[in-house]
Amino acid sequence: MADASQYDVVILGAGSGGYACALRAAQLGLTVALVEKSKVGGTCLHVGCIPTKALLHAAEVADSARESEQFGVRATFDGVDMAGVNAYKDGVVSRLFKGLTGLIKGRGITVVEGEGRLVAPDAVEVDGTRYVGRHVVLASGSYARSLPGLEVDGERVLTSEHALTLDRVPASVVVLGGGVIGCEFASVWRSFGAEVTIVEALPRLVAGEDEDSSKQLERAFRKRKIKALTGTPFKAVERTDAGVRVHVENGEPIEAEILLVAVGRGPATQGLGYEEQGIAMDRGFVLADERCRTNVPNVFAVGDIVPGLQLAHRGFAQGIFVAEEIAGLGPAVIRDAGIPRVTYSDPEIASVGLTEAQAREQVGDDAVETLVYDLGGNGKSQILKTQGSVKLVRQKDGPVLGVHLVGARVGELIGEAQLIYNWEAFPEDVAPLVHAHPTQNEALGEAHLALAGKPLHAHS
Repeated sequence: MADASQYDVVILGAGSGGYACALRAAQLGLTVALVEKSKVGGTCLHVGCIPTKALLHAAEVADSARESEQFGVRATFDGVDMAGVNAYKDGVVSRLFKGLTGLIKGRGITVVEGEGRLVAPDAVEVDGTRYVGRHVVLASGSYARSLPGLEVDGERVLTSEHALTLDRVPASVVVLGGGVIGCEFASVWRSFGAEVTIVEALPRLVAGEDEDSSKQLERAFRKRKIKALTGTPFKAVERTDAGVRVHVENGEPIEAEILLVAVGRGPATQGLGYEEQGIAMDRGFVLADERCRTNVPNVFAVGDIVPGLQLAHRGFAQGIFVAEEIAGLGPAVIRDAGIPRVTYSDPEIASVGLTEAQAREQVGDDAVETLVYDLGGNGKSQILKTQGSVKLVRQKDGPVLGVHLVGARVGELIGEAQLIYNWEAFPEDVAPLVHAHPTQNEALGEAHLALAGKPLHAHS
């Protein structure tokens, strides 16, 4: 009988990448040990995607109640009960967690609770016990970054993890960082009634998105009285009797109750033995090729520790990919550009493929054509009273290279958009497809009709 601690696959980290790899590997008949120091599900389930989206839904409900009269419904808005909001959020998380642990148990995966460390190219050690794998998958995830000299105390200076457990709605907040996380929390707190100021060193919010999407978000935030100071580097924060005073370059200090530090996430790789085992690293990230292989044979890396998009669904897809690679199925390579991206603020931003600037850089200025379809022409968007657009970027006489959406609930449309991009569809391929009426999904159809040279509800 083989040593009980020998497996086909040993996975370090049970977040989206790690648990997806474990489930798929077990499904393919491989023996799996899944090592996790906290809870299976990782950041995404417990302190990331799921709880923040629950908060954002509660924020939407608050706005609906506050603004109900515009729909002819008389409702009264009595305020936000954070204990109730947190109970709702925690209920969603615990149901998903229970389902996930049941799934993992049902597949016969060995879950090892405790802090794991890579102690050999084929072994992870947890509390003195070694788990040896024919293949090792590094999936240790990420942590909320801060800035040098900026001390997070969890009371007045918070990360997103602290923000998720707040027992009150702060009267005023400075959000340091205008990326996805910063914009989502700014949106939540504004809906809950806080005064919000975003401080961002880059020239625009959500700088990874198409410039037109950033402009629309900034305009919508201004309407919502969210103040965005772009092109404004942070200098320092001091504690005051009332909260914090945030000092920025080229501007007056900003007083607020709390400061949220949302300057991105760093790779959680320190002290895990990666470098000692010869794994190639760069600034804390694990370097892996397009097949998720590190430079050490039979050691793979997935998710937020690998340079690229830090998205739960990217890690999830890479986890499945690695399990299939180990099983010899030769899966197709996952390209970052084909992975959908969503910012769940109000309004939402969703995109896949290249921005206009990236497309011009890659195929040349003269070879790029764009089209913007305004949601003003979309019936369902008017019913929802949302503003926004569908922007298409295509190669002239060629495929669609990028789809960029702004508006309420547009994150739900990104599924069709990523099929269009990943299947290298031409606008003429999409134009004949029938979209249900009235849906926001029709806006994608209308945009492709227009780009195929037959605009209907689009003003040419």
